[in-house]
Amino acid sequence: MLPGSSDPPLLNRELSLLKFNERVLAMAERPDIPLLERLRYLCIVGSNLDEFFEIRIASLKEQLHQNPDLVAADGYTPSTAFARIHVATHELVARQNALLIDSVLPDLENEGIALLSSRNWGEDVRQWAHALFMRDVMPLLTPIGLDPAHPFPRVYNKSLNFIVPLSGRDAFGRSASIAILPAPRALPRIIKVPKEVCGLPHGFVLLTTLIRAFVAELFPGLEVKGCYQWRVTRNSDLFVDEEEITNLRQALQGELTQRNFGAAVRLEIDMSAPPDLESFLQDEFSLSPQDTYRVTGPVNISRLMQLCNAVDRADLQFAPYRAPVPAPFDMGSDRPDELFAALSRKDALLHHPYQSFQPVLDFLMAAAIDPNVMAIKQTIYRTGEDSELMRLLVAAAKAGKEVTVVVELMARFDEQTNINWAKRLEEVGAHVSYGVVGHKTHAKMALVLRREGGRIKRYGHLGTGNYHPRTARLYTDFGLITADQRICEDMDKVFALLTGLGARRPLKMLLQSPFTLHETMLAMIRAEATAAKAGRRARIMAKMNSLLEPGVIEALYQASQAGVKIDLVVRGACALRAGVPGLSDNIRVRSIVGRFLEHSRVFYFYADGAEKVYLSSADWMDRNFFRRVEVAFPILDSRLKRRVIRESFTVALRDNQLAWRALPNGSYLRVRGRGRPVNLHQELMRELGGS
Repeated sequence: MLPGSSDPPLLNRELSLLKFNERVLAMAERPDIPLLERLRYLCIVGSNLDEFFEIRIASLKEQLHQNPDLVAADGYTPSTAFARIHVATHELVARQNALLIDSVLPDLENEGIALLSSRNWGEDVRQWAHALFMRDVMPLLTPIGLDPAHPFPRVYNKSLNFIVPLSGRDAFGRSASIAILPAPRALPRIIKVPKEVCGLPHGFVLLTTLIRAFVAELFPGLEVKGCYQWRVTRNSDLFVDEEEITNLRQALQGELTQRNFGAAVRLEIDMSAPPDLESFLQDEFSLSPQDTYRVTGPVNISRLMQLCNAVDRADLQFAPYRAPVPAPFDMGSDRPDELFAALSRKDALLHHPYQSFQPVLDFLMAAAIDPNVMAIKQTIYRTGEDSELMRLLVAAAKAGKEVTVVVELMARFDEQTNINWAKRLEEVGAHVSYGVVGHKTHAKMALVLRREGGRIKRYGHLGTGNYHPRTARLYTDFGLITADQRICEDMDKVFALLTGLGARRPLKMLLQSPFTLHETMLAMIRAEATAAKAGRRARIMAKMNSLLEPGVIEALYQASQAGVKIDLVVRGACALRAGVPGLSDNIRVRSIVGRFLEHSRVFYFYADGAEKVYLSSADWMDRNFFRRVEVAFPILDSRLKRRVIRESFTVALRDNQLAWRALPNGSYLRVRGRGRPVNLHQELMRELGGS
């Protein structure tokens, strides 16, 4: 318990995640943010909440059944946590809905961008909409009247559906009461209305609006008493019995087919639906009123992201930013001898999205076309369906290079994409491995083996983010391309563990989960505490997505009590209580939420003036330390080290535009601007991109 309090020393993970989404929603509330970007933030919150229910709430419901009396480290039983989480989630959703309906959509309409409600259709729009419905929509609809011969249909996870109350008798004399109408996935959810029809530059109609307006066409001779949208969210976590499987890919493909039909965890339903229909759906899916969310906009708000992409209004979006390609990669990839010679002389540090992701592709392109390159080894966690990087690996294998790719099949929601790439790589002769069952391969590594002067020389890329060109324009991540043979040899040892069998081999420079990363982080934190107790200067700074691991948090508390000044930049969930007297007086936690998604993991320790700086693929979470293969790599070049410190901490700790300060109870306060306005993202765009 906290000193002088009955509160536990750790905060609840799910409540902390909801606090993060409140900070994202706050971006949508800011009038200084371009209007379409405000809509985008609203959609991001919707997408985040979908995954929150599919994974976190689903897991909590499992705990309710399996260990209902277990008291977690945050002091909550599953039932207590569940109740508090649902109160917070209902408040967040209500705030999200109100912002959409009362502010963002009206403001968009004032700009000539409108979702046309059927209540306000003119005759031209109504005729156009009816013709569209009859021609393109109605033929694809299959209403299901519920009776003993037509049981409740099996509905997909997060699919759009309608419940339609009816009265009267049909052609067979059957009494009609309720029909369920699934919306086919093939139909677009947002449809552009021709300018000459609606009189607006950008008029749109939701599929939901179209179906509700003309649903009576589906039930001739019956009285349609209403039409209400709804969707159900299901448990989407995959279960693969690691002790029983013999082929991970086959087992996973079998499990993927069932993901869309897991146990229901949330019901979303139209605000205007009668209570009896809500109760009917709750009973059908074994859900309670607590699990039910009334919505005033579309049940899937994240679908509105299409508006952001469909409207060409630069004045309503963030100003475009063109990330520069730094030296030596500005020479391109068609001169591999010169590129590898430049990398031999000096490490290259890349900070995305302020600097282009193209150098990573050029590095692999040079390796693919260089006759002196013998082999390429790569880890893949997320890379996307249309990946230039994966095409480069396929081309390298076709060109006769030894290509080894460790594909993580259990990358959540990217499993099928990774399975497809694994098949394509195998077809061209690449060696494909799926890592270690039970330990996701989350490390981000690419290793090139090149023959130079009669010997093999290694070149490596290590990163904090995925090999995904699209997210590299949106997420902040560091990448290091190096010819330091100590680091590259360590990378080769990690690849050997992932693709083969054998005893663990000691690494000279890299820290690796599940072996040395956790124990080394604890040792470095304790070393700072020891220095502070001896009266020497001590300092810890760390930047990550999530901070949840109890052992690290306890070590940080002890370091704070020893007098170590600690600054943590934690974007999302944080279980550590900052600024508690007698426990964490010297710990400050802040979160940066802005134009880009803060994604890099950076760890700094003063170390009696040695200033150790590590970049990593790992957050400080149990899963990253103990159930994943991760690496942390040191920044050795003093010039690059100064860059990492400045770009990760110096500017972030001065930010007074995007930063939020954590309070001891887990809530956050926006850091108010004092003096010169400092916006981390704008500062680094200016410094690294000249923007």
